[in-house]
Amino acid sequence: MRVVVIGAGVGGLALAAGLVERGIEVEVHERGQRLRTGGAGLGLYPNGVAALSELGVAVEDLGRPIDVLERRDTKGRVTLGIDVARISEHFGFIARTVPRRALLDRLHHRLPEGVLHLDRECVGVRLHADGTSSVVFSDGTRSTGDVVVGADGAGSVVRTQLLDEAPPEMGRWASWQGLSTLDSPRASGRVASLTQGRQGTCGIMPAGNGLVQWWFDVRWRRGLPVTEEPASVLRELFASWSDPDVRAVLEQAESSEINFFPHLNTRVRGSWGQDNTTLLGDAAHTFPPATAQGANQALEDAWALVTALSDSGARADPAWALRRYEEVRHRPAAVASFTSSLNGVQRIRLPRLPIRGMRDLPGDTATRWFGGYLSAVSNVLTGQRP
Repeated sequence: MRVVVIGAGVGGLALAAGLVERGIEVEVHERGQRLRTGGAGLGLYPNGVAALSELGVAVEDLGRPIDVLERRDTKGRVTLGIDVARISEHFGFIARTVPRRALLDRLHHRLPEGVLHLDRECVGVRLHADGTSSVVFSDGTRSTGDVVVGADGAGSVVRTQLLDEAPPEMGRWASWQGLSTLDSPRASGRVASLTQGRQGTCGIMPAGNGLVQWWFDVRWRRGLPVTEEPASVLRELFASWSDPDVRAVLEQAESSEINFFPHLNTRVRGSWGQDNTTLLGDAAHTFPPATAQGANQALEDAWALVTALSDSGARADPAWALRRYEEVRHRPAAVASFTSSLNGVQRIRLPRLPIRGMRDLPGDTATRWFGGYLSAVSNVLTGQRP
């Protein structure tokens, strides 16, 4: 079997690494002239770490473990805490924040020479009567495989052609984010935070080696101009916030380090492929980053697809294997999409209880909720195989 993957993001490279591990021939085509390292850092929760482990990729030496996720008010007071360490212990995989470039580099180095092809822009897919498919590139060349996987992101060319859909709609929020060296105790800790106020949300997560992954979510609308000096805009917008960690980020952020990401959303279909083609990651299910499941769901997809294509029946009928993959992944991806579209964990409103002995109840409830949520959006943690 020969698998052609379009897109060398986290999902595409993880899929390729898993296929190589199982002895399946694969090639990856990326339109960029180099691997895309934008996006700052990634929050890998137990389901993403478990999927990587099943694909033969260890990440215990990357980034920084996360033990606690705090919700704070704009003055830095903790209003809710989720015990991420307890959740990690329950599932057996430790949540962590890793620089995106570090994970891409780790995945890339799992691939033999000649698997990854750069500067290859996909402009279309052709389905053939013999059951194969060809990817057509902008230079007129083609690559034919028994399976074609579109892992080419939110603006997927493969999705547009297969499902005849317009690009995903922009929601009412957008993020400015960065990965910075931060002169703060936060950088060496294991606590992540979400500070919320009228102006938006600021997330801060230690990412190892003195780095911090941070982002600001703000209300947005289509057509608004994107400033070339976001640092000064963010400082003005969040000037009234006194949370010391938010202040440290605002004071030390440089505009050259900041990336802009509109929140996009697509409907999660029951089937997102056709014949011997399918989709993976954002190409299949784009949703806002509120519960940090974008990369984790792409890794879940990669694990499930590798599992399906490794089945003894997949070689005789690849389309059958792809439909099994889509079927098992549909519900978890749909739950992640729905919850993230509601801004999920960022909008939890549990009261603080003043009664002695009951003050930990909101945090316990939130921890149980988040652990249950991870089970609901995961195949690998719950053993649901294609």
